[in-house]
Amino acid sequence: MKYPKDYLDEIKARLKVSNVVSRTVNLKKRGKEFVGLSPFKNEKTPSFTVNDEKEFYHCFSTSEHGNIFDFVMKTQNLRFGEAVKFLASMAGMKPYTFSKQDEEREKEWNTYKEIYKNYVDYFHNELLKNNNSSSAKSYIKNRGLKLEDVQNFKLGFVTSETDFYEYLLKKFDEKDINNSGIFYFDEKNKKHINRFRERIIFPINNISGDVIALGGRAIKENNYLAKYINSPETQFFKKGSNLYNLDKSRRLSNKLDYVYLVEGYMDVIGLYKNDIKNVVANLGTALTPRQISVLDQFFNNIIICFDGDESGYKAALRAAENSIIELKPEKKLLFLFLPDKHDPDSYVNEFGKNKFLEFSNQNVIEIHKFIFNHYYKEVDNNPSSKAIFEKKLKFIASTVKDEYIKKYVLDYYLEEISKLSPNLNRKSKYKQASKVRSLKSTQKYYNETKSLTSIEIKEFSFLYILINKPEFIRDNFHLIENVRLFTNENKMLFEAILKQSNNFKEFDMSKFEIDKNLIDRVYKYASIKNIWDKSSKDDEKIENILSEVLKDLKNYELEIRIQDLEEKFSKDLSEDTFNKLKELKKSQNLN
Repeated sequence: MKYPKDYLDEIKARLKVSNVVSRTVNLKKRGKEFVGLSPFKNEKTPSFTVNDEKEFYHCFSTSEHGNIFDFVMKTQNLRFGEAVKFLASMAGMKPYTFSKQDEEREKEWNTYKEIYKNYVDYFHNELLKNNNSSSAKSYIKNRGLKLEDVQNFKLGFVTSETDFYEYLLKKFDEKDINNSGIFYFDEKNKKHINRFRERIIFPINNISGDVIALGGRAIKENNYLAKYINSPETQFFKKGSNLYNLDKSRRLSNKLDYVYLVEGYMDVIGLYKNDIKNVVANLGTALTPRQISVLDQFFNNIIICFDGDESGYKAALRAAENSIIELKPEKKLLFLFLPDKHDPDSYVNEFGKNKFLEFSNQNVIEIHKFIFNHYYKEVDNNPSSKAIFEKKLKFIASTVKDEYIKKYVLDYYLEEISKLSPNLNRKSKYKQASKVRSLKSTQKYYNETKSLTSIEIKEFSFLYILINKPEFIRDNFHLIENVRLFTNENKMLFEAILKQSNNFKEFDMSKFEIDKNLIDRVYKYASIKNIWDKSSKDDEKIENILSEVLKDLKNYELEIRIQDLEEKFSKDLSEDTFNKLKELKKSQNLN
C-alpha cells in the first residue's frame, strides 16, 4: 500500500531537513547549508551537509544522500512506513492508517481541492478578462497592484452574473460542493448563494500550496456587508492553524531567520511586491499559539506588525498574551508598531522597502517588554493598583511553557516591579540580592547542563531511580546486574551504592559513606525527576522507564565497542575482527 503523495508532501513541507537532522547531528550554519559530523561513520572533520532549500542531506565520506524519510530510516533503522509515522507525529499530523476512513478522507480531499481550483481559476480569469470586473480592477489599480501581483497571488473577482453552483454541479456532487463552504443556502429563496459574490477573492493556500479556503473583500460600500470575510471552517480548513502566504514565505527560511506577521491580505501583498517576501498574515481571527508554533518550524524570529491604530494595538496585545506561552530559548517574538494611521501596506508603499526595514530594526520590542509596558501604563499610585499589576504579570509569566524562559520572564517582571517600591527595596536588600543570585544560578545551571554529555544525563536518571526506588531494585535486581556506567564519578557512585547496600539487600543512604556531592549531582541533573512524581508510585511505569534508560546505556556500550573494533579492523584487517564487528552491529540494530 502506498501513502498518498499529498500526505508525504505535506510532511516534507512542514518539516525542514535541518530540524529533523539536528535531533541526531549537531549542525552549524555555513552559507546556505548546514554542516556536521557524519552520523554514518566516525570522523573528526565534518563531511555531512544539509540543504533545506533543496530538501536533502549528503554525506561526502559515505555518499549517503536523501530526504527526511531516508535519513530517519537509515539513522533509526526504521522501515519506510515507520519513518512516515514518526515524521508525521513530529509534524503534528494524524497518522495515515490505510483504513476505509482514511481512503474516504483522501478522496474527499482531492475533490475539495478540485472544487477550489475550478473556482479560483474561473474567477481569476473573470478578473483579468471580464468587462464586468471593472470596479475590481479600479480597486486593485488604486491599491498600487500590477498584473504581476494579481497573478502571483491568483487574485480573482466573483462576478454576480455567473451561477457557478450550477456550473460545478456538472462535475461534482452536491454534498461535496456544499462541504467546500463556498456557498450557503438561502432558505427564503431556496437557492444556493455564492458567499463571495461581488468580492475580490484571495486564495488561501495550505503549506503545500493547495487552495483550501478564500478571503473576500467587498468592492461596494455597504453598511450591511462586512468588508472582509473568510471561508467558514471545514474538514480541511481551520483558521487557527493556517497562515496566508506561508507556502511562499517558508521557502525563504533558509536565507532569512525572521518573518513578518501582519493582519491583512493586502498587507502581505503590499510588502511582497516591495520585495519583503518573508511575510504572512493570520486569517481575520485572534492570533493562536498553533500559528506561532507553525512559524517556529521555519523562523527563529517572528515580528508581529499590526496596524498603527487603536484596533491594531488591541489586536497586538491579544496576540502577545496568546503567543507568549510558545516562547522558546532559541526563538524570539517581537512587536513592531507603525506610526498612527499607517498599516504595513501603506507604510511600505509610501516610504519603500529600505525605510520599512530601517524602521523595523530600530523599533521592534520583545514580547515580554511590550506586555510589561502596556500594563505599566495602567498602574495608579496606590497599593491596590500595584498589586493587580504584579498579579497580572506573574500570571502571564506562569503561562510560558518553557521552564527557562518562564524563569527569566518572571525575573524581569519582578525586577521591574521592585522599582515601584524603592523604600521597600532599601529595606529588602537581602531579598533583592537573593533574586540576583537566583537569576545567576539559573544561568549557571543552564550553562552546566549544556556541557553534560547525553550519556551522563542517562546515567543520572539511572542512579536517580536506584536511590529513590531501592525496594523496587532489590526485588528486580536482575535488571541491573550487568549494567555498565561510563563516566568516572557516576561509576564510583554506582559501585559504592552496590557495595555498601550489599546489592540492595540493606539499603540505608543515611549510613552510606558516599561523597554528598555525587548524590547532589544526580538530584540536580537527572532529567527523570521532571516526571518522577507522576510515575514513582506505579512500579509498572518505573520498570518501563528503567528499561528505556537501560536500553540507552546498552546502545552506548555497543557504540563504544563498535568504535574500538572498527579502529582495530582498520589496522589488522582480520576476518575474525570483521565478524565480531558484524555481529555487534547486528545486535545494535536489534536493540
